[in-house]
Amino acid sequence: MSALLPTKITPQHLQRAAYVYVRQSTVTQVHEHLESQRRQYALAEHARTWGWQHVEVVDDDLGRSGSGRVVRPGFERLVAAVCDEHVGAVFALEASRLARNNRDWHHLVDLCGLTATLLIDGEGVYDPRDFNPDPAIVA
Repeated sequence: MSALLPTKITPQHLQRAAYVYVRQSTVTQVHEHLESQRRQYALAEHARTWGWQHVEVVDDDLGRSGSGRVVRPGFERLVAAVCDEHVGAVFALEASRLARNNRDWHHLVDLCGLTATLLIDGEGVYDPRDFNPDPAIVA
């Protein structure tokens, strides 16, 4: 994990909170896939390494599907915080952990673009207002 700050992360992003979204789709995964949980929770330290002072871990949705048919209070809390411009970046191991349906995913990306919130996963640092991501950074 590099301590070098990706170019897309600005002081304005660091002044807001980093939100780490932790989710596994089923209760079985929650109990049996502990390595995935460990890696997801480790994103909080990764955010601190890059300079975020306030890191919020959202793990309310462990054991809940992201299909759109199940209420996800954690995802709703994340979206509300993005809308309120409290979030500088949303961290996830992979973007697909944020939403398993296009409606939720596109809605979150649109809101992140409107509020200058970054999306960060294992593939890179994304600013929805800029097509080109910084290269992969999360291990």
